[in-house]
Amino acid sequence: MNSLKIFSGNSNPALARKIAEGVGVELGYCQLGTFADGEIQVEIHESVRGQDVFIIQSTCPPSNQNYMELFILIDALKRASARSINAVIPYFGYARQDRKVAPRAPISAKLMADLVTTAGATRVVCLDLHAAQIQGFFDVPVDHLFAIPTLARSWREKVGYGADFVAVSPDAGGVERTRAFAKRIEAPLAIIDKRRSGPNEAKAYHLIGDVQGKTAIIVDDMIDTAGTLTQAVDSLYKNGAKRVFAVATHPILSGPAISRLIESKIEKVWVTDTIPLSAAASNSGKIEVVSVASLLAEAIKRIHGNDSVSSLFD
Repeated sequence: MNSLKIFSGNSNPALARKIAEGVGVELGYCQLGTFADGEIQVEIHESVRGQDVFIIQSTCPPSNQNYMELFILIDALKRASARSINAVIPYFGYARQDRKVAPRAPISAKLMADLVTTAGATRVVCLDLHAAQIQGFFDVPVDHLFAIPTLARSWREKVGYGADFVAVSPDAGGVERTRAFAKRIEAPLAIIDKRRSGPNEAKAYHLIGDVQGKTAIIVDDMIDTAGTLTQAVDSLYKNGAKRVFAVATHPILSGPAISRLIESKIEKVWVTDTIPLSAAASNSGKIEVVSVASLLAEAIKRIHGNDSVSSLFD
């Protein structure tokens, strides 16, 4: 690993430290701050010439600040003659703006992909993109990893598996993700028919599948305001579910999310550490964190060693 270096932005340094430990290297020494006028200042304090460099930076809120840090870090490393610059973006912000939903609307996910590439990234590593086609927005190789195997493994070890459980997709778009989780815990599948009336506004309607007397596990890629999740919880209890949990990769938890979860009848929400939790979320008693550091560390080692990454999808 002598020719590999890992640097971290300010978005999720705890995850970056775990990843570096898993790879077996020290985090690279750099300083990120701001000038008096708020502009971002980046200083790399060690040589990266001829090195394979990996930058760990989730673009979670404040998304714009974290994206700018990422762009400037990439540019600094490019100008310092790094051999390759790999942007490891555990949570890819703006991913929900992946298509035109109205006339004259932007496709902001494509714009962010272009900016990452233009800044100088030679490869991108992401985890559970909101839409798989976002891989095609980049003009460099993308390794799209999945947290479901890690979450399902942890669930089996700590809670159990089998026909007493049912994996529930909160909408039609999440069926593939939910099926992958259901297969790994050997459980049946159910789907909630959800209609969305606007951004961050959704209403659950009908349940497809049987949850009567079962422990229901809602499977999603992210939890933002928790409106969809809490409505799904109510729908499942009305349809006879015995207990309700949720697993999700990205805990954005913005706005009223924490209060909604606390007031909800959901027992526990399992999330990963792609996004650091706020103090309120950590102290809510409703959230359990499963780390994906080992998954990302293994991906970094395989990319650096020119080994296959595809087996990590299993």
